[in-house]
Amino acid sequence: MPKRFKKAFWERGYLSHGYWRGKERLGVVKLGPKKEWDGVYRWQAGNRAGEASTLDEAKRGVEEAVLFGTSQLALFGAERDS
Repeated sequence: MPKRFKKAFWERGYLSHGYWRGKERLGVVKLGPKKEWDGVYRWQAGNRAGEASTLDEAKRGVEEAVLFGTSQLALFGAERDS
């Protein structure tokens, strides 16, 4: 029986948007406080981070970083349990 993977989804929060798979947060896009916000969306996923001028670009950055991270795990032996 093949293992089923949960689909990742976006959830809106207070001054942020989180990218989740089940109960695991994969990435986040943060905004600044309303009166102090500089109009830049800052995103982070794993050890990658960046900035974008639109929310869609920031979300795409998170999704690509997550996809890149999961596709690279097999190259480095993800089954290492030392």
